[in-house]
Amino acid sequence: MSEALELPLNDPWSMPLADIDLSEASLYASDAIHPYFARLRRDAPVHYCAESASGPYWSVTRYADIKHVDTHHQTFSSELGGISIAELELEEFVQFENFIAMDPPKHTEQRKTVAPSVAPANLRNFKPIIRERVIDILDQLPVGETFNWVDEVSIELTARMLATLFDFPYADRRKLVHWSDLATASPQLMGDAGLSGEYRLKELTECANAFAALWHERAEREPGNDLISMLAHGESTKDMLQRPKEFLGNLMLLIVGGNDTTRNSISGGALAFQRYPDEFRKLQADRSLIPNAASEMIRWQTPVIHMRRTATEDTELRGQHIRAGEKVIMWYLSGNRDEAVFDDAERLIVDRPNARQHIAFGFGIHRCMGNRLAEMQLQVLWEEILERFERIEVVGEPVYAANNFIRGILELPVQITRR
Repeated sequence: MSEALELPLNDPWSMPLADIDLSEASLYASDAIHPYFARLRRDAPVHYCAESASGPYWSVTRYADIKHVDTHHQTFSSELGGISIAELELEEFVQFENFIAMDPPKHTEQRKTVAPSVAPANLRNFKPIIRERVIDILDQLPVGETFNWVDEVSIELTARMLATLFDFPYADRRKLVHWSDLATASPQLMGDAGLSGEYRLKELTECANAFAALWHERAEREPGNDLISMLAHGESTKDMLQRPKEFLGNLMLLIVGGNDTTRNSISGGALAFQRYPDEFRKLQADRSLIPNAASEMIRWQTPVIHMRRTATEDTELRGQHIRAGEKVIMWYLSGNRDEAVFDDAERLIVDRPNARQHIAFGFGIHRCMGNRLAEMQLQVLWEEILERFERIEVVGEPVYAANNFIRGILELPVQITRR
């Protein structure tokens, strides 16, 4: 056999389709997943994987098909099997009850209880405070030194924003990030990372207790502008503390939603501008592009990689027969790279005409209700970055999380040049 034909066994374009397993965490740790998605979008957009660490599952990788699954909750349920591809042992892990893992009518009722906390009128009250936090962090960054953008900007800024939104004790703000990371940790790596079910239960119980104390405190005061006060005084949410799983579940939903999208889009944006410097210069020349650029950063990064649904009945999608009870995975990261929707999809393009059509927030009844908050935070951040920095140079390789649910960047070494 000639050398040209000796392709590696794991080459996604040559390996048998049946052997492709998109759930393999190592593909995300190396950011090597994209050609696998591209292969399936081309050759098997509705693909069955018979064996994986997460059991058998169907993959949906094209934009239009993902939207179809996401908008047909009668056929594709969030409640039957949860929202993650992972199969967790129920006795080992904290189980949350929140509306993202429910179907109507329970979903509708639950969503209404927390939606007012992130309504645009309330979020606008936070904008000046968020800007103050952004300015403080950016003004303290070292010039001419290499530092980890993820830790000093993405995580720190997210922690401060979350502490502000919840009016959580400021000195303990990194606990919010820690709890979010525990809630979304990859089951494939929990043992290696020492994240036992017992440890996870202990830490998330601490989270519940901390917020219960804040809840009691806010309930006895006049209503404030923080999320806990809004929930404690809201007519439809004031009794939530009496339902512990619902209380913790909805709090974690707000914490994770506020942490992962913003944090990883901040990191992804800095990395993308290193790879596509002309786009950063375009933004410098026209700051009116910042809102669209924020949407494009979210599309390009796609912080939530997938969501799971479970078929409620036998159904057919693109000629593939899906049986009742089978697991169906919507790969949002793939949908946001679909060439049929986004031209030159692998590139970040700050003036992309359809950037806001991304599906990083999901679609339909489960569309992330905090999407405006995430966009607002990114817009404020990049407004202030452009005021201060001439350049953000990535000086080393990014380190990605080995996680098939959250597309996290753990390390991004950079040096900054001020204007």
